[in-house]
Amino acid sequence: MPHREPTTYDQLLRTPGYAWWKPVVGVVLAVLAYLVLAALVLTAVALVAASFQAGRFADDYRANVDVSRARPVLVLGLDLAIASFIPVTWVLARALHGLRPRWLASVVPGLRWRFLLPCLGVAVVALAAQVAVGQLLPHTAGDVDGSVNPFTSRVAWTVLVIVLTTPLQAAGEEYLFRGYLLSAFGSLFRSRWAGIVLSALLFALAHGVQNAPLFLDRFAFGLLAGYLVVRTGGLEAGIALHVVNNFVAFGLALAFGDLGGTLGVQTVPWTQVALTVTQSGTYLVLVLLLARRAALQTRTRPEQLPADPAGGRPVPAR
Repeated sequence: MPHREPTTYDQLLRTPGYAWWKPVVGVVLAVLAYLVLAALVLTAVALVAASFQAGRFADDYRANVDVSRARPVLVLGLDLAIASFIPVTWVLARALHGLRPRWLASVVPGLRWRFLLPCLGVAVVALAAQVAVGQLLPHTAGDVDGSVNPFTSRVAWTVLVIVLTTPLQAAGEEYLFRGYLLSAFGSLFRSRWAGIVLSALLFALAHGVQNAPLFLDRFAFGLLAGYLVVRTGGLEAGIALHVVNNFVAFGLALAFGDLGGTLGVQTVPWTQVALTVTQSGTYLVLVLLLARRAALQTRTRPEQLPADPAGGRPVPAR
């Protein structure tokens, strides 16, 4: 048990060995990992795939990293690149803060699957509410023309990659932004809102070039997921919504649109904000009700120290 008294998720890094410079160094290393490690993993996947493809190596490599073509190799590389943030956050938590990796999942510690799985169903309900509202709005993001794309072998491979690796990709972003970075900022400023807002801001900025409505959409997602981390004491709610959201987005793109356009999207209309508010509000209310019904643990529970028989003083457990 790394804490002497009950501790909320945003203060998990405030262990007995806490020092202000540790979260600062951790944030810098996490940002470097996002900028460097992700590119290295994507490049490695593209190079390995090109070595097994039939065309010219250089041409195959360029095609593998071309977002406009969105080959299965690109989806695999992107998902594995973001999934690599999971072990990065584990190393940072262990090396800098003396925390075992399981503490980044929740205050129990570890992923609470009995809470995560119902959250997947709640996420589907929230997305259904978003779709219903979207039918009432003109020119909403993600509009489809009704014509179904042909089902080719490339589509089949892409579907398989998405099913197998998108949950890891979603978890990777949650471990990095709502896990380590939220806790780092929260412990540094002794404020849950500092952790929530700053991690959400970095999450939105990390998606690159985007117009104002798309930035607000991603910033709002980060705020929602961060708030739920603090209120529920773990990453499960954020992971569930992230997984379902990406499954739906990629599925619609494969079936009716262009996956490359979805991966490289930079602009959405302002009506997207209304959809985001609908989805976020629905999900927030339902998850909080679910957490209350489950009597979810939201703080760490330090072990009670046994009394010293001689003097009545606590004896450290070993």
